[in-house]
Amino acid sequence: MSKLELLSALPLLLFVWLLCVEASVHEYAGVRFVGKGNAFVVHGGSEGIYSSHPTHNTTAAVANGDAFIRFEKIKFRRPKEFSNFSSGLIQAVVFEVDDRETIGGSAYGGQRAICCTADLAKLGVCTQGEIIHRPSAKNPDWPQVFGVSFSEDKLVARLQVKSMEITKTGMYNLYFIHCDPKLKEVVLEGKTIWKNPTGYLPGRMAPLMNFYGIMSLAFVILGIFWFSQNARFWREVLPLQNCVTLVITLGMFEMAFWYFDYAQFNKTGVRPTATTIWAVTFGTVKRTVARLIILMVSMGYGVVRPTLGGLTSKVVMLGVTFFMASEVLELVENVGAVSDLSGKARLFLVLPVAILDAFFILWIFTSLSATLTKLQVKRMMAKLDIYRKFTNAMAVAVIVSVGWICYELYFKSSDVYNEQWQNAWIIPAFWQVLSFSLLCVICALWAPSQNSTRYAYSDDGSEEFDKDDTLTLIKPSPMPMKDIRGGPEARSLHGGNGLPSEDVEEEKTE
Repeated sequence: MSKLELLSALPLLLFVWLLCVEASVHEYAGVRFVGKGNAFVVHGGSEGIYSSHPTHNTTAAVANGDAFIRFEKIKFRRPKEFSNFSSGLIQAVVFEVDDRETIGGSAYGGQRAICCTADLAKLGVCTQGEIIHRPSAKNPDWPQVFGVSFSEDKLVARLQVKSMEITKTGMYNLYFIHCDPKLKEVVLEGKTIWKNPTGYLPGRMAPLMNFYGIMSLAFVILGIFWFSQNARFWREVLPLQNCVTLVITLGMFEMAFWYFDYAQFNKTGVRPTATTIWAVTFGTVKRTVARLIILMVSMGYGVVRPTLGGLTSKVVMLGVTFFMASEVLELVENVGAVSDLSGKARLFLVLPVAILDAFFILWIFTSLSATLTKLQVKRMMAKLDIYRKFTNAMAVAVIVSVGWICYELYFKSSDVYNEQWQNAWIIPAFWQVLSFSLLCVICALWAPSQNSTRYAYSDDGSEEFDKDDTLTLIKPSPMPMKDIRGGPEARSLHGGNGLPSEDVEEEKTE
Protein backbone atom coordinates (compact mmCIF):
# COMPACT_ATOMS: atom_id res chain seq x y z
CA MET A 1 0.00 0.00 0.00
CA SER A 2 1.49 3.36 -1.06
CA LYS A 3 1.18 6.48 1.02
CA LEU A 4 -1.82 8.71 0.27
CA GLU A 5 -0.72 11.97 -1.35
CA LEU A 6 -2.73 14.90 -0.14
CA LEU A 7 -3.28 17.69 -2.60
CA SER A 8 -2.25 21.27 -2.05
CA ALA A 9 -3.78 22.60 -5.22
CA LEU A 10 -7.03 21.14 -6.50
CA PRO A 11 -9.07 22.48 -9.40
CA LEU A 12 -11.75 23.25 -6.83
CA LEU A 13 -9.41 25.39 -4.73
CA LEU A 14 -8.16 27.44 -7.62
CA PHE A 15 -11.25 29.56 -7.18
CA VAL A 16 -10.54 30.47 -3.56
CA TRP A 17 -8.69 33.60 -4.59
CA LEU A 18 -11.85 35.04 -6.13
CA LEU A 19 -13.62 37.62 -4.01
CA CYS A 20 -16.90 36.40 -2.69
CA VAL A 21 -20.26 38.14 -2.84
CA GLU A 22 -19.79 41.24 -0.73
CA ALA A 23 -22.42 40.31 1.82
CA SER A 24 -22.23 38.14 4.91
CA VAL A 25 -25.67 36.78 4.10
CA HIS A 26 -24.97 34.54 1.11
CA GLU A 27 -28.18 33.68 -0.69
CA TYR A 28 -28.51 30.87 -3.23
CA ALA A 29 -31.44 30.96 -5.61
CA GLY A 30 -31.45 28.05 -8.02
CA VAL A 31 -27.64 27.80 -8.27
CA ARG A 32 -26.45 24.94 -10.49
CA PHE A 33 -23.51 22.68 -9.75
CA VAL A 34 -20.46 22.94 -12.02
CA GLY A 35 -18.25 20.00 -12.95
CA LYS A 36 -14.71 20.22 -11.52
CA GLY A 37 -12.61 17.12 -12.12
CA ASN A 38 -14.64 14.15 -10.92
CA ALA A 39 -16.89 16.30 -8.69
CA PHE A 40 -19.78 18.73 -9.09
CA VAL A 41 -19.29 21.94 -7.14
CA VAL A 42 -21.00 25.15 -5.96
CA HIS A 43 -18.81 27.79 -4.31
CA GLY A 44 -20.80 28.90 -1.26
CA GLY A 45 -18.49 31.73 -0.15
CA SER A 46 -15.07 32.72 1.17
CA GLU A 47 -14.61 35.17 4.03
CA GLY A 48 -12.06 36.13 6.62
CA ILE A 49 -13.44 35.54 10.11
CA TYR A 50 -11.92 36.54 13.43
CA SER A 51 -12.12 34.00 16.22
CA SER A 52 -14.55 34.11 19.11
CA HIS A 53 -14.18 32.63 22.56
CA PRO A 54 -15.29 28.97 22.65
CA THR A 55 -18.64 28.22 24.23
CA HIS A 56 -20.58 25.06 24.77
CA ASN A 57 -23.95 26.49 23.84
CA THR A 58 -24.39 27.04 20.12
CA THR A 59 -27.58 29.06 20.57
CA ALA A 60 -25.85 31.33 23.04
CA ALA A 61 -22.94 31.73 20.67
CA VAL A 62 -25.30 33.00 18.00
CA ALA A 63 -26.96 35.42 20.39
CA ASN A 64 -23.96 36.93 22.12
CA GLY A 65 -22.15 38.15 19.00
CA ASP A 66 -19.52 35.43 18.65
CA ALA A 67 -18.18 34.46 15.24
CA PHE A 68 -20.05 31.75 13.37
CA ILE A 69 -21.19 30.34 10.03
CA ARG A 70 -24.86 29.36 10.01
CA PHE A 71 -26.79 27.33 7.46
CA GLU A 72 -30.44 28.33 7.05
CA LYS A 73 -33.07 26.69 4.84
CA ILE A 74 -30.47 25.01 2.64
CA LYS A 75 -32.16 22.62 0.25
CA PHE A 76 -31.37 20.83 -2.98
CA ARG A 77 -34.01 20.46 -5.67
CA ARG A 78 -34.07 18.05 -8.61
CA PRO A 79 -36.44 17.71 -11.57
CA LYS A 80 -39.25 15.18 -11.34
CA GLU A 81 -37.90 13.12 -14.24
CA PHE A 82 -34.69 12.51 -12.27
CA SER A 83 -36.38 11.51 -9.01
CA ASN A 84 -36.84 7.76 -9.47
CA PHE A 85 -33.73 6.76 -7.52
CA SER A 86 -32.01 7.21 -4.19
CA SER A 87 -28.89 9.36 -4.53
CA GLY A 88 -25.51 9.61 -2.95
CA LEU A 89 -24.59 12.39 -0.55
CA ILE A 90 -24.58 16.06 -1.41
CA GLN A 91 -22.05 17.42 1.07
CA ALA A 92 -21.19 20.82 2.49
CA VAL A 93 -17.47 21.30 3.12
CA VAL A 94 -16.24 24.15 5.33
CA PHE A 95 -12.49 24.52 5.82
CA GLU A 96 -9.92 27.12 6.78
CA VAL A 97 -7.45 27.97 4.02
CA ASP A 98 -4.52 26.51 5.98
CA ASP A 99 -6.32 23.15 5.89
CA ARG A 100 -6.79 23.07 2.12
CA GLU A 101 -4.43 20.09 1.85
CA THR A 102 -6.88 17.98 3.83
CA ILE A 103 -9.35 18.00 0.92
CA GLY A 104 -8.74 15.65 -2.02
CA GLY A 105 -6.15 13.01 -2.78
CA SER A 106 -4.82 10.50 -5.30
CA ALA A 107 -3.88 6.84 -5.35
CA TYR A 108 -0.38 5.71 -6.37
CA GLY A 109 0.50 9.22 -7.53
CA GLY A 110 -2.29 9.16 -10.12
CA GLN A 111 -4.76 11.78 -11.21
CA ARG A 112 -5.93 14.22 -8.59
CA ALA A 113 -9.46 13.71 -7.34
CA ILE A 114 -11.93 15.42 -5.04
CA CYS A 115 -14.33 12.50 -4.89
CA CYS A 116 -13.19 9.10 -3.64
CA THR A 117 -12.29 6.79 -6.52
CA ALA A 118 -12.44 2.98 -6.63
CA ASP A 119 -8.64 2.75 -6.20
CA LEU A 120 -8.70 4.98 -3.11
CA ALA A 121 -11.66 3.05 -1.71
CA LYS A 122 -9.60 -0.16 -2.04
CA LEU A 123 -6.90 1.48 0.06
CA GLY A 124 -9.48 2.01 2.79
CA VAL A 125 -8.89 5.73 3.13
CA CYS A 126 -12.32 6.91 1.95
CA THR A 127 -15.78 5.78 0.85
CA GLN A 128 -16.39 5.64 -2.86
CA GLY A 129 -18.73 8.38 -4.06
CA GLU A 130 -17.95 10.71 -1.15
CA ILE A 131 -15.50 13.59 -0.72
CA ILE A 132 -11.90 12.79 0.18
CA HIS A 133 -10.94 14.54 3.41
CA ARG A 134 -8.97 13.95 6.58
CA PRO A 135 -8.87 15.80 9.94
CA SER A 136 -6.67 18.86 10.25
CA ALA A 137 -3.40 18.41 12.13
CA LYS A 138 -4.08 21.65 14.05
CA ASN A 139 -7.74 21.07 14.82
CA PRO A 140 -9.16 17.54 14.49
CA ASP A 141 -12.75 18.90 14.34
CA TRP A 142 -12.00 20.58 10.99
CA PRO A 143 -12.77 20.57 8.14
CA GLN A 144 -16.50 20.36 8.76
CA VAL A 145 -18.12 17.94 6.31
CA PHE A 146 -21.80 16.97 6.43
CA GLY A 147 -24.45 16.20 3.87
CA VAL A 148 -27.84 14.93 2.81
CA SER A 149 -29.11 12.54 0.14
CA PHE A 150 -32.28 12.21 -1.93
CA SER A 151 -34.71 9.49 -1.07
CA GLU A 152 -36.43 7.74 -3.96
CA ASP A 153 -39.16 9.85 -5.61
CA LYS A 154 -38.24 12.87 -3.43
CA LEU A 155 -37.75 16.17 -5.28
CA VAL A 156 -36.21 18.09 -2.37
CA ALA A 157 -33.45 17.21 0.09
CA ARG A 158 -33.02 19.58 3.04
CA LEU A 159 -29.74 20.11 4.84
CA GLN A 160 -29.95 20.20 8.60
CA VAL A 161 -29.89 23.63 10.25
CA LYS A 162 -26.38 24.04 11.57
CA SER A 163 -24.30 26.78 13.19
CA MET A 164 -20.54 26.43 13.44
CA GLU A 165 -18.70 28.64 15.92
CA ILE A 166 -15.35 29.94 14.70
CA THR A 167 -12.63 29.63 17.33
CA LYS A 168 -9.64 30.23 15.05
CA THR A 169 -9.02 33.36 13.01
CA GLY A 170 -8.66 32.55 9.32
CA MET A 171 -10.01 32.64 5.77
CA TYR A 172 -12.91 30.18 5.66
CA ASN A 173 -14.27 28.57 2.49
CA LEU A 174 -17.57 26.82 1.83
CA TYR A 175 -18.26 24.44 -1.03
CA PHE A 176 -21.28 22.26 -1.77
CA ILE A 177 -20.09 19.12 -3.56
CA HIS A 178 -21.57 15.90 -4.85
CA CYS A 179 -20.02 13.02 -6.78
CA ASP A 180 -23.11 11.55 -8.50
CA PRO A 181 -23.35 12.31 -12.26
CA LYS A 182 -27.07 11.52 -12.11
CA LEU A 183 -27.54 14.65 -9.92
CA LYS A 184 -26.18 17.07 -12.49
CA GLU A 185 -29.59 18.81 -12.77
CA VAL A 186 -29.78 19.53 -9.03
CA VAL A 187 -29.96 23.20 -7.95
CA LEU A 188 -29.13 24.82 -4.60
CA GLU A 189 -31.47 27.11 -2.64
CA GLY A 190 -31.29 28.81 0.76
CA LYS A 191 -28.68 30.95 2.50
CA THR A 192 -25.71 30.94 4.83
CA ILE A 193 -24.87 33.64 7.35
CA TRP A 194 -21.27 34.53 8.18
CA LYS A 195 -20.58 36.66 11.24
CA ASN A 196 -17.53 38.19 12.91
CA PRO A 197 -17.45 39.01 16.63
CA THR A 198 -18.01 42.72 15.91
CA GLY A 199 -20.68 42.32 13.23
CA TYR A 200 -21.47 40.97 9.79
CA LEU A 201 -18.73 42.77 7.86
CA PRO A 202 -16.32 40.31 6.21
CA GLY A 203 -13.00 40.28 8.02
CA ARG A 204 -11.05 41.86 5.17
CA MET A 205 -13.51 44.78 5.14
CA ALA A 206 -14.12 45.23 8.88
CA PRO A 207 -11.24 47.71 9.50
CA LEU A 208 -12.52 49.96 6.69
CA MET A 209 -15.54 51.07 8.74
CA ASN A 210 -13.29 52.69 11.37
CA PHE A 211 -11.01 53.98 8.62
CA TYR A 212 -13.84 55.82 6.86
CA GLY A 213 -14.97 57.20 10.21
CA ILE A 214 -11.49 58.67 10.73
CA MET A 215 -11.39 59.98 7.14
CA SER A 216 -14.78 61.64 7.67
CA LEU A 217 -13.35 63.44 10.68
CA ALA A 218 -10.24 64.44 8.70
CA PHE A 219 -12.37 65.94 5.93
CA VAL A 220 -14.44 67.83 8.50
CA ILE A 221 -11.27 69.35 10.01
CA LEU A 222 -9.97 70.27 6.54
CA GLY A 223 -13.38 71.68 5.63
CA ILE A 224 -13.50 73.84 8.77
CA PHE A 225 -10.10 75.32 7.92
CA TRP A 226 -10.94 75.91 4.27
CA PHE A 227 -14.46 77.27 4.80
CA SER A 228 -13.27 79.61 7.55
CA GLN A 229 -10.62 81.00 5.21
CA ASN A 230 -13.26 81.43 2.52
CA ALA A 231 -15.55 83.30 4.92
CA ARG A 232 -12.71 85.47 6.20
CA PHE A 233 -11.41 86.50 2.78
CA TRP A 234 -14.56 86.08 0.72
CA ARG A 235 -13.78 89.18 -1.37
CA GLU A 236 -10.46 87.66 -2.46
CA VAL A 237 -11.72 84.16 -3.37
CA LEU A 238 -10.76 83.01 -6.87
CA PRO A 239 -12.73 80.64 -9.16
CA LEU A 240 -10.00 78.04 -8.67
CA GLN A 241 -10.52 78.16 -4.91
CA ASN A 242 -14.26 77.62 -5.40
CA CYS A 243 -13.38 74.43 -7.30
CA VAL A 244 -11.30 73.25 -4.34
CA THR A 245 -14.31 73.95 -2.11
CA LEU A 246 -16.37 71.66 -4.34
CA VAL A 247 -13.80 68.85 -4.05
CA ILE A 248 -13.73 69.12 -0.24
CA THR A 249 -17.53 69.05 -0.08
CA LEU A 250 -17.69 65.99 -2.34
CA GLY A 251 -15.03 64.30 -0.20
CA MET A 252 -17.01 64.92 2.98
CA PHE A 253 -20.12 63.36 1.43
CA GLU A 254 -18.15 60.43 0.02
CA MET A 255 -16.51 59.52 3.35
CA ALA A 256 -19.81 59.89 5.22
CA PHE A 257 -21.66 57.64 2.76
CA TRP A 258 -18.90 55.01 2.88
CA TYR A 259 -19.02 54.98 6.67
CA PHE A 260 -22.81 54.60 6.76
CA ASP A 261 -22.60 51.96 4.02
CA TYR A 262 -20.18 49.85 6.06
CA ALA A 263 -22.04 50.48 9.32
CA GLN A 264 -25.32 49.29 7.81
CA PHE A 265 -23.57 46.31 6.20
CA ASN A 266 -22.04 45.43 9.55
CA LYS A 267 -25.41 45.60 11.27
CA THR A 268 -27.56 43.65 8.83
CA GLY A 269 -25.16 41.47 6.83
CA VAL A 270 -26.58 42.76 3.53
CA ARG A 271 -24.94 45.66 1.74
CA PRO A 272 -27.35 48.64 1.31
CA THR A 273 -27.40 49.10 -2.44
CA ALA A 274 -28.66 52.69 -2.48
CA THR A 275 -26.07 53.92 0.03
CA THR A 276 -23.29 52.10 -1.83
CA ILE A 277 -24.30 53.67 -5.15
CA TRP A 278 -24.33 57.14 -3.59
CA ALA A 279 -20.89 56.57 -2.03
CA VAL A 280 -19.49 55.30 -5.32
CA THR A 281 -20.99 58.20 -7.29
CA PHE A 282 -19.77 60.91 -4.92
CA GLY A 283 -16.32 59.33 -4.96
CA THR A 284 -16.22 59.12 -8.75
CA VAL A 285 -17.38 62.72 -9.17
CA LYS A 286 -14.78 63.86 -6.63
CA ARG A 287 -11.94 62.05 -8.40
CA THR A 288 -13.04 63.38 -11.78
CA VAL A 289 -13.34 66.99 -10.58
CA ALA A 290 -10.01 66.74 -8.73
CA ARG A 291 -8.22 65.55 -11.86
CA LEU A 292 -9.79 68.27 -13.97
CA ILE A 293 -8.82 70.93 -11.44
CA ILE A 294 -5.22 69.71 -11.33
CA LEU A 295 -5.13 69.67 -15.13
CA MET A 296 -6.52 73.21 -15.39
CA VAL A 297 -4.10 74.47 -12.74
CA SER A 298 -1.26 72.84 -14.65
CA MET A 299 -2.36 74.66 -17.79
CA GLY A 300 -2.20 77.94 -15.90
CA TYR A 301 -5.95 78.58 -15.94
CA GLY A 302 -6.73 81.67 -13.90
CA VAL A 303 -3.03 82.34 -13.36
CA VAL A 304 -1.36 82.98 -16.72
CA ARG A 305 -4.38 82.53 -18.98
CA PRO A 306 -8.02 83.65 -18.46
CA THR A 307 -9.60 80.68 -20.27
CA LEU A 308 -8.63 77.30 -21.67
CA GLY A 309 -9.57 78.46 -25.15
CA GLY A 310 -9.88 75.66 -27.66
CA LEU A 311 -8.82 73.08 -25.08
CA THR A 312 -12.06 73.40 -23.11
CA SER A 313 -13.98 70.80 -25.12
CA LYS A 314 -11.07 68.33 -24.95
CA VAL A 315 -10.76 68.73 -21.18
CA VAL A 316 -14.52 68.25 -20.70
CA MET A 317 -14.54 65.19 -22.97
CA LEU A 318 -11.67 63.62 -21.04
CA GLY A 319 -13.46 64.29 -17.76
CA VAL A 320 -16.76 62.79 -18.92
CA THR A 321 -15.02 59.70 -20.31
CA PHE A 322 -13.07 59.19 -17.10
CA PHE A 323 -16.24 59.58 -15.00
CA MET A 324 -18.16 56.99 -17.01
CA ALA A 325 -15.33 54.43 -17.00
CA SER A 326 -14.66 54.90 -13.26
CA GLU A 327 -18.34 54.79 -12.33
CA VAL A 328 -18.89 51.47 -14.11
CA LEU A 329 -15.78 49.94 -12.55
CA GLU A 330 -16.64 51.10 -9.03
CA LEU A 331 -20.25 49.93 -9.29
CA VAL A 332 -19.13 46.49 -10.45
CA GLU A 333 -16.55 46.23 -7.66
CA ASN A 334 -18.80 47.42 -4.84
CA VAL A 335 -22.39 46.54 -5.78
CA GLY A 336 -23.38 42.90 -6.11
CA ALA A 337 -21.02 39.98 -6.66
CA VAL A 338 -17.44 40.64 -7.70
CA SER A 339 -16.84 36.98 -8.46
CA ASP A 340 -19.60 36.97 -11.09
CA LEU A 341 -17.09 38.58 -13.45
CA SER A 342 -14.44 36.59 -15.18
CA GLY A 343 -10.85 37.79 -15.13
CA LYS A 344 -11.04 39.06 -18.71
CA ALA A 345 -14.26 40.97 -18.06
CA ARG A 346 -12.83 42.71 -15.01
CA LEU A 347 -9.61 43.49 -16.88
CA PHE A 348 -11.75 45.03 -19.60
CA LEU A 349 -13.15 47.48 -17.00
CA VAL A 350 -9.84 48.26 -15.27
CA LEU A 351 -7.82 48.99 -18.41
CA PRO A 352 -9.78 52.05 -19.62
CA VAL A 353 -9.48 53.73 -16.21
CA ALA A 354 -5.75 53.00 -16.06
CA ILE A 355 -5.21 54.36 -19.58
CA LEU A 356 -7.20 57.52 -18.86
CA ASP A 357 -5.26 58.05 -15.61
CA ALA A 358 -1.99 57.72 -17.51
CA PHE A 359 -3.22 60.24 -20.07
CA PHE A 360 -4.18 62.67 -17.27
CA ILE A 361 -0.69 62.37 -15.75
CA LEU A 362 1.05 62.89 -19.11
CA TRP A 363 -1.07 65.92 -19.95
CA ILE A 364 -0.66 67.40 -16.46
CA PHE A 365 3.14 67.24 -16.46
CA THR A 366 3.39 68.48 -20.06
CA SER A 367 1.21 71.46 -19.15
CA LEU A 368 3.14 72.10 -15.95
CA SER A 369 6.39 72.25 -17.88
CA ALA A 370 4.96 74.80 -20.30
CA THR A 371 3.46 76.90 -17.51
CA LEU A 372 6.69 76.93 -15.50
CA THR A 373 8.60 78.06 -18.58
CA LYS A 374 6.09 80.83 -19.23
CA LEU A 375 6.23 82.07 -15.63
CA GLN A 376 10.00 82.07 -15.67
CA VAL A 377 10.14 84.04 -18.92
CA LYS A 378 7.66 86.60 -17.56
CA ARG A 379 9.56 86.84 -14.26
CA MET A 380 6.41 86.18 -12.23
CA MET A 381 8.43 84.90 -9.30
CA ALA A 382 5.62 84.62 -6.74
CA LYS A 383 3.54 82.46 -9.07
CA LEU A 384 6.62 80.55 -10.18
CA ASP A 385 7.42 79.63 -6.57
CA ILE A 386 3.94 78.24 -5.88
CA TYR A 387 3.95 76.30 -9.15
CA ARG A 388 7.30 74.74 -8.35
CA LYS A 389 5.97 73.54 -5.01
CA PHE A 390 2.89 72.17 -6.73
CA THR A 391 5.02 70.38 -9.33
CA ASN A 392 7.17 68.80 -6.60
CA ALA A 393 4.05 67.60 -4.78
CA MET A 394 2.66 66.09 -7.99
CA ALA A 395 5.97 64.36 -8.75
CA VAL A 396 6.11 62.84 -5.26
CA ALA A 397 2.47 61.67 -5.57
CA VAL A 398 3.13 60.00 -8.94
CA ILE A 399 6.31 58.28 -7.71
CA VAL A 400 4.55 57.00 -4.59
CA SER A 401 1.58 55.84 -6.69
CA VAL A 402 3.77 53.86 -9.07
CA GLY A 403 5.59 52.25 -6.15
CA TRP A 404 2.31 51.32 -4.48
CA ILE A 405 0.90 49.87 -7.70
CA CYS A 406 3.96 47.61 -7.91
CA TYR A 407 3.43 46.54 -4.31
CA GLU A 408 -0.28 45.93 -4.94
CA LEU A 409 0.48 43.72 -7.93
CA TYR A 410 3.00 41.77 -5.85
CA PHE A 411 0.54 41.47 -2.95
CA LYS A 412 -2.26 40.10 -5.11
CA SER A 413 -0.07 37.77 -7.16
CA SER A 414 1.66 36.28 -4.12
CA ASP A 415 -1.53 35.85 -2.06
CA VAL A 416 -3.35 33.31 -4.22
CA TYR A 417 -5.43 31.88 -1.38
CA ASN A 418 -6.20 35.21 0.40
CA GLU A 419 -4.08 34.22 3.38
CA GLN A 420 -3.14 37.89 3.89
CA TRP A 421 -6.77 38.97 4.10
CA GLN A 422 -6.22 40.85 7.37
CA ASN A 423 -3.99 43.34 5.52
CA ALA A 424 -6.11 43.62 2.36
CA TRP A 425 -7.97 46.71 3.63
CA ILE A 426 -4.74 48.74 3.49
CA ILE A 427 -4.77 48.75 -0.34
CA PRO A 428 -7.99 50.79 -0.86
CA ALA A 429 -7.24 52.84 2.26
CA PHE A 430 -3.86 53.93 0.87
CA TRP A 431 -5.40 55.55 -2.22
CA GLN A 432 -7.82 57.51 -0.06
CA VAL A 433 -4.97 58.74 2.15
CA LEU A 434 -2.82 59.69 -0.86
CA SER A 435 -5.59 61.69 -2.56
CA PHE A 436 -6.45 63.40 0.74
CA SER A 437 -2.78 64.31 1.29
CA LEU A 438 -2.55 65.85 -2.18
CA LEU A 439 -5.74 67.79 -1.49
CA CYS A 440 -4.20 69.12 1.74
CA VAL A 441 -1.14 70.29 -0.21
CA ILE A 442 -3.36 72.13 -2.70
CA CYS A 443 -5.31 73.73 0.15
CA ALA A 444 -2.06 74.88 1.77
CA LEU A 445 -0.74 76.37 -1.48
CA TRP A 446 -3.95 78.06 -2.62
CA ALA A 447 -5.65 78.88 0.68
CA PRO A 448 -7.76 82.07 0.50
CA SER A 449 -5.91 85.04 1.97
CA GLN A 450 -5.68 88.81 1.66
CA ASN A 451 -3.06 88.27 -1.05
CA SER A 452 -5.03 85.73 -3.09
CA THR A 453 -5.42 88.07 -6.03
CA ARG A 454 -1.65 88.20 -6.52
CA TYR A 455 -1.92 84.67 -7.96
CA ALA A 456 -4.81 85.51 -10.29
CA TYR A 457 -4.54 86.26 -14.00
CA SER A 458 -4.38 89.96 -14.82
CA ASP A 459 -4.71 91.44 -18.29
CA ASP A 460 -3.87 95.01 -17.33
CA GLY A 461 -0.13 94.47 -17.58
CA SER A 462 0.36 94.68 -13.82
CA GLU A 463 1.83 91.21 -13.29
CA GLU A 464 4.40 91.37 -10.52
CA PHE A 465 8.09 91.06 -11.25
CA ASP A 466 10.72 90.08 -8.84
CA LYS A 467 12.20 93.30 -7.47
CA ASP A 468 15.82 92.50 -8.23
CA ASP A 469 15.05 91.25 -11.72
CA THR A 470 12.99 94.36 -12.40
CA LEU A 471 15.96 96.62 -11.70
CA THR A 472 18.12 94.74 -14.18
CA LEU A 473 15.44 94.56 -16.87
CA ILE A 474 14.21 98.15 -16.91
CA LYS A 475 16.54 100.54 -18.75
CA PRO A 476 16.30 104.34 -18.99
CA SER A 477 13.79 105.26 -21.67
CA PRO A 478 14.71 107.92 -24.21
CA MET A 479 11.01 108.70 -24.66
CA PRO A 480 9.46 111.69 -22.88
CA MET A 481 7.48 110.78 -19.80
CA LYS A 482 4.33 112.26 -21.31
CA ASP A 483 4.39 109.59 -24.06
CA ILE A 484 4.49 106.75 -21.62
CA ARG A 485 1.11 105.15 -21.12
CA GLY A 486 -0.12 102.30 -18.89
CA GLY A 487 1.70 100.46 -16.11
CA PRO A 488 5.36 99.61 -15.97
CA GLU A 489 4.86 96.36 -17.92
CA ALA A 490 3.04 98.21 -20.72
CA ARG A 491 6.09 100.44 -21.42
CA SER A 492 8.25 99.72 -24.43
CA LEU A 493 11.68 98.72 -23.26
CA HIS A 494 14.25 99.97 -25.76
CA GLY A 495 17.85 99.02 -26.17
CA GLY A 496 20.59 101.35 -27.23
CA ASN A 497 19.54 101.03 -30.86
CA GLY A 498 15.94 101.97 -30.15
CA LEU A 499 14.55 98.50 -30.97
CA PRO A 500 12.35 96.46 -28.58
CA SER A 501 14.31 94.14 -26.35
CA GLU A 502 14.03 90.32 -26.49
CA ASP A 503 11.91 90.09 -23.34
CA VAL A 504 9.29 92.47 -24.68
CA GLU A 505 9.09 90.56 -27.95
CA GLU A 506 8.44 87.42 -25.96
CA GLU A 507 5.75 89.23 -23.96
CA LYS A 508 4.04 90.30 -27.16
CA THR A 509 4.14 86.77 -28.44
CA GLU A 510 2.37 85.58 -25.32
